[in-house]
Amino acid sequence: MELTKKGHSCVRLTREGRTLVIDPGAFSEEDAALGADALLVTHEHPDHFDEGRLRAALESSPATELWTLRSVAEQLSAAFPGRVHTVGHGDTFEAAGFEVEVHGELHAVIHPDIPRITNVGFLVGGALFHPGDALTVPERPVHTLLLPVQAPWNKLSEVVDYVREVRPERAFAVHDALLTDLALPVYARNLSPQGAGIAPTEYARLAPGESAAV
Repeated sequence: MELTKKGHSCVRLTREGRTLVIDPGAFSEEDAALGADALLVTHEHPDHFDEGRLRAALESSPATELWTLRSVAEQLSAAFPGRVHTVGHGDTFEAAGFEVEVHGELHAVIHPDIPRITNVGFLVGGALFHPGDALTVPERPVHTLLLPVQAPWNKLSEVVDYVREVRPERAFAVHDALLTDLALPVYARNLSPQGAGIAPTEYARLAPGESAAV
């Protein structure tokens, strides 16, 4: 697969001429979802789910389909009958030729006073895992982890421990739109084995628009 980083937590995966897009939210580009054969959304927060972007993608291509959890599916299924699929932990399906497994059930805790919402992660092609807004550990090996490096619900020590527990061969930063240019090298220094060495995984951050083979 070819992985192309889009804004914040959105990525595009391309293989054999078909494209799957995960989490085209409000912090990603206006056209992040356009041209996708399949769309996956991890949860309802606006930095991961932008209804306008999804509607534009579904309207522009009658063959495009969406897989997501119930809270998102309920907002779009009536307008696109048969094309919006509700999934949950333990489900498996094929989307645009990509084999996908669903792992996880709940968003990470932001604060005990804030009710937790549902959140699912997607393991694509048995190799690449996007956890959404959670530190879910799939019950199988992960080759490439899309690592949420900065959020109101995490801190660096938790991110490092998550990498240690999942033990992917490599990790690419996502959930990074709020990081300044000053912060990026701090995270790289702590997450790269060649830096502080506390996360035993090859780590890299792709700028929006950059791609890598995975």
